[in-house]
Amino acid sequence: MTGYLHPLYARSLSEFGAPVELSQCGGWLLERRVPNSDLKDAMGCYPLFCCTDWTRLAADIEKIKDRYVTIALVVDPFAPVTTVDLSRYFQLVQPFKKHFIIDVTDSTDRHIDRHHRYYARRALRQIQVRLVDDPRACLDDWMRLYQTLVERHHLRGIKAFSKTAFATQFKVPGLVIFQASRNGRTIGLHLWYLQSGVAYSHLSAFDHEGYSLRAAYALHWSAIQEFKRNHAQELRWIDLGAGVGAKENGRDGLSIFKRGWATAEKAKYFCGSICDRESYEALIATNKIDSNYFPLYRAGELS
Repeated sequence: MTGYLHPLYARSLSEFGAPVELSQCGGWLLERRVPNSDLKDAMGCYPLFCCTDWTRLAADIEKIKDRYVTIALVVDPFAPVTTVDLSRYFQLVQPFKKHFIIDVTDSTDRHIDRHHRYYARRALRQIQVRLVDDPRACLDDWMRLYQTLVERHHLRGIKAFSKTAFATQFKVPGLVIFQASRNGRTIGLHLWYLQSGVAYSHLSAFDHEGYSLRAAYALHWSAIQEFKRNHAQELRWIDLGAGVGAKENGRDGLSIFKRGWATAEKAKYFCGSICDRESYEALIATNKIDSNYFPLYRAGELS
């Protein structure tokens, strides 16, 4: 087990819920107390729910559903399941976001936008990029950089993470970190998880100098080259993640940036079910699933 599949990753999110192992499918949920009640619900680990045997997910859900008011999760875009399959497991299945992906078998860099090539090469003339040998050695640098990201984008809740969470994530097998530095000082870091033939872009963060020198271009360029040249036997895809916001339209700056590297796009799905309709209705005065946000009693928590 590596990356999001590893028990340590679920444990890293323990501040937001008690990890619950789905023993048959090999996935993990977080059990949480519903605000202002004695009830509980369950969510998939942030940012993606992954498992090793999707054919057994329904059996796991059936076994635990009586404990919860609702179950909700965001499906790994590379999961070998269809929307028809997911509809057998969940009452709500809807497209959530599109991830920008790269086919590792494309050994060229022709798919990279001309603008991106220019800024990557320009950045690489001013900064140095290397693979980090021991991820745990750069935890303090990461926290310094990530705090800039938290303040810049007003992150809160599970997206803000904590040093305790990251200390655990830095121990997860499959973690690969690229470091951008200038004059011996770290100005940017990009975290990836290698898992089941996919390199997932987990998080990246920069200080003010890193932003001004466009270190993100240098880091993405270097990661793509590294994965294509030295990991082609174990990887099939590079997943750059999605754009900004729950209702992305593909025109936000992050989507434009990621699209400039990608060879294709791949949809991921949000899934949810009401397991205890009576309690759900008592919480929000309806027993219907609102596709604009689910569950409604947690509306806005990930904004």
